Amino acid sequence: MFNLIHEKANQYNVKNDVLSGTTVALALVPEAVAFAFVAGVEPMVGLYAAFMMGLLTAIFGGRPGMISGATGATAVVMVSLVAQHGVQYLFAAVLLAGVIQILAGVLKLGKFIRMVPHPVMLGFVNGLAIVIFLAQLGQFKVQGAGGMEWMQGEALMIMVGLIALTMAIVHFLPKLTTAVPAGLVAIIAVTMIVIGLDLEARSVIDFVRDSLPAEEAATATLKGELPSFAIPAVPMTLETLWIILPYAAIIAAIGLIESLLTLSLIDEITETRGQGNRECVGQGIANSVNGVFGGMGGCAMIGQSMININNGGRGRLSGITAALVLLAFILFGAQYIEMIPLAALVGIMFMVVLGTFEWSSLRIIRKIPPSDAFILILVSGVTVMYDLAIAVIIGVIVSALVFAWKHAKHIMVDTYVDENGYKVYDLRGPIFFGSVSHFRELFDPKNDPEHVVIEFKRSRVSDHSGIEALDALALRYQKEGKTLHLRHLSPECRKLLKNAGDLCEVNVLEDPNYRVATDVLA
Repeated sequence: MFNLIHEKANQYNVKNDVLSGTTVALALVPEAVAFAFVAGVEPMVGLYAAFMMGLLTAIFGGRPGMISGATGATAVVMVSLVAQHGVQYLFAAVLLAGVIQILAGVLKLGKFIRMVPHPVMLGFVNGLAIVIFLAQLGQFKVQGAGGMEWMQGEALMIMVGLIALTMAIVHFLPKLTTAVPAGLVAIIAVTMIVIGLDLEARSVIDFVRDSLPAEEAATATLKGELPSFAIPAVPMTLETLWIILPYAAIIAAIGLIESLLTLSLIDEITETRGQGNRECVGQGIANSVNGVFGGMGGCAMIGQSMININNGGRGRLSGITAALVLLAFILFGAQYIEMIPLAALVGIMFMVVLGTFEWSSLRIIRKIPPSDAFILILVSGVTVMYDLAIAVIIGVIVSALVFAWKHAKHIMVDTYVDENGYKVYDLRGPIFFGSVSHFRELFDPKNDPEHVVIEFKRSRVSDHSGIEALDALALRYQKEGKTLHLRHLSPECRKLLKNAGDLCEVNVLEDPNYRVATDVLA
């Protein structure tokens, strides 16, 4: 059984988890509704997703304190599927995406998130902070004669004033007491001020109504029922599979990338370590359940996760509380959550932005290598302009190319003649796709003696390009009628050398036990 209050040896404060989870539940509502509109589905589909994702990942996931729900990263993928085929195909795609994520966890693919370079992580964090900030700007618009228009005059002043008050409470209250989460106090205080002074401030229900057609807006409400089980109503055919598979694969990939990067960020903040593979399984379970209970699925939410962590929510109980409180609001307290001023929630998110952005990166950007600074800015920019998953993939690729370029000529050799009259090439540095060209230039088959030894004690073959370079070098020595000896070469490389035996002699003594592709990440 999962222990909802304790995780291994770490002790979590039950009161903090419950109060922080309640705060998170309030912040989940407008986000879930907004992303439901982005995906082209009804608000309740987004709220159901926030409840189910939050509850199941809190129980089965690998990172206590991390909050999951309906997200914009996955919603933008869903919109075309819903528009072309309807919401039932979306549910089928989310179900399949969950299965893919579970398989990723079972196959232990979550460990590869540890390979994301630090500049990419910084770019991800900064870019996401900017995205969260830009997303809040939509709350400064109201319904006008020509559609949504920017606030002006008194409405704008009230909005800005309430946001400033919220941010002030969140910033200063922890300096006085940490007995209750500052975010929860700020939401309640601002709501009471708006009601008590009868201020004309936009509320959560105003946001929902502004996003609906006029005939639906008048009766719009966030009150709902328990989600019910239903197999997606789609034809069980190969044609259906080919329709939903590309969407499912993208949803699964984006969801895992965002969740595992958020997990790594919270690991760093809390100085603990989550379980990446378990998080993959937890996300998969949650998305699979979404598919059969009418939710739009999703992944980890960095904004709500930061709210939770900053308010002291560190255990699984915080995520469970957030989900259950959200469900309670949907079933019994919709009228209370509908009256919360948007300014209070925007103020909370602005504080998240300030806490998420790595301000230190601005100070060190001139001190780090130019290539790292470029990657940091690139990932931030792509995150803002396009998508988190694309940004991370581009960042990792560029980092790998930079590494290859820097290390292409980091292979050197010392030569000497040993007691047997053999010429020895003592290599230093890795042999991989970037260095094979320089590696070939180090040897002189025409003028070398009859026996040549390549010493690999201080060198490693890092990929298949390196193996092919060795094979080609052996061919060159064979054509000159000379014998090539490879000493201290790894067993895997010896096995893969296609023509070893005829072309070269391999010394099997004292071979190091390393592999071309390491599998040491936990």
